[in-house]
Amino acid sequence: MGDEVDGHEVDRSRASLLTRRLATLTGALVLASAGVAHADDDPVDAGKCQVIKFCVGVGVGDESGGSGGQAGGSSGGSSDSELQCGYTKIEPKPPAEHPAWEGKDPAKYDMYFMSCSDGGLNNPDGFIVVPEGQPPVAQVDPQVLAQRAVDSMTLLGPDIASPRAAGKYTVGVPMWMWVNQSATTYGPNTASASAGGITVTATAQVSKIVWSMGDGASVTCNGPGTPYTSSEGMAQSPTCGHVYSKTSAGAQNAKFPVTATSTWTINWQGGGQAGQLIEVRQTNVQVAVGEVQVVR
Repeated sequence: MGDEVDGHEVDRSRASLLTRRLATLTGALVLASAGVAHADDDPVDAGKCQVIKFCVGVGVGDESGGSGGQAGGSSGGSSDSELQCGYTKIEPKPPAEHPAWEGKDPAKYDMYFMSCSDGGLNNPDGFIVVPEGQPPVAQVDPQVLAQRAVDSMTLLGPDIASPRAAGKYTVGVPMWMWVNQSATTYGPNTASASAGGITVTATAQVSKIVWSMGDGASVTCNGPGTPYTSSEGMAQSPTCGHVYSKTSAGAQNAKFPVTATSTWTINWQGGGQAGQLIEVRQTNVQVAVGEVQVVR
């Protein structure tokens, strides 16, 4: 049989890890002005700032919020499938002047050390302040969740239906440009992301497509464009089109490089907040433009 690990040794290791992390974060919190120090605070000179030293009595909690049974221990964890957080209450409370309070009254608020992990490289930690007697909750930025929802959508560049790489186009003849519409190439596309008890829902839609035609011209279309039908004859597109005034003979490979750049506008809401994000995607196509050959 292999060596058995003493449960007390595991607890001591956890206690040592948490103590080191608390010491590091506490040491990083400095007062912006020496004037807030009191005679009995035993200030330590730190150049332009002073550090107020205080004793921190903490219980030992594991990373998922379990308690080690000591005074001031963890009050419980908040967890979900993506981000798990543990909390350790700081007792006695730091001085009221300490910047970690962010101006809040220690008589009405409690301070906790928060340590989170998503099982990967995302391991946020720090001090949080909550109303006295209330359990702490994970401090999740709704906009971060909105971006996470957007990332799960797999937004792509325009699915160009016209002009086609295999198409033959002519100088002076109106070109109709349009794109195929799907959830990943045009929208709408909706997705949600959750963490720390907060759910954010985002909806993405292409708001415009800018066409770089390869001849120096740029065309902005505020919709997917209108498909061409033979009954339209030589008419110009009512929504998205271009007329070439020269051939592509002088271009590389005798084709104009056409780029369609879509702007995705994403509206999101959740966690008591709402906002908007922008994403940009591109698609390229090579277009041959010739002249009408007159047979005599």
